[in-house]
Amino acid sequence: MVVLGHSSPARWAAPEGPWTEPDLHLFPQDGHRYEIVDGSLHVTPPLAEEHETVVRALVTALRAAAPEGWWVCTRLGIELGTSKLIPDVTVLRPRSSGASWADPADVALVIEVETDTSRRYDRLLKPDVYAEAGIDGYWRVEPLPEPELHVYELGPDGYQPAQTIRGAGPVKVDAPFPVRISPDAWL
Repeated sequence: MVVLGHSSPARWAAPEGPWTEPDLHLFPQDGHRYEIVDGSLHVTPPLAEEHETVVRALVTALRAAAPEGWWVCTRLGIELGTSKLIPDVTVLRPRSSGASWADPADVALVIEVETDTSRRYDRLLKPDVYAEAGIDGYWRVEPLPEPELHVYELGPDGYQPAQTIRGAGPVKVDAPFPVRISPDAWL
């Protein structure tokens, strides 16, 4: 960090080479999400309350259905080689390592809840990185105008659409464990 004079605000300096996990500790806890993709920094602005409401509803449903030993976490970072991503929700298999940055081998499912500022990132880049790491399941939520859950399963060429869920009635999803999902109840 470079400080210019006593009255000037602190300014962040980029590293000489690629961004790494220790560089993420330089940033303030200001509500932004700081992630690294192949050594490049990606910043998402603070999230709206509607987004957080959907995340809480998903976590509640998954935790209620999770068999003993499974972990459902919010904003747990995943170490993916030169990428460090932070999904909205992560489901860890039993006997996971418990590291502060999860190993992809421990991750059964990642969930991203789209916002206007994350739509392309959540639809294009993040699923590709998660699939390359071998994470079995990816869920993407479109919260507005009506909540929709898009369930993807890992195939030989990346994630393949498996199911789209919308509406008030509970719909069963089998992976990573059986859970009933009702998107209209999220908002």
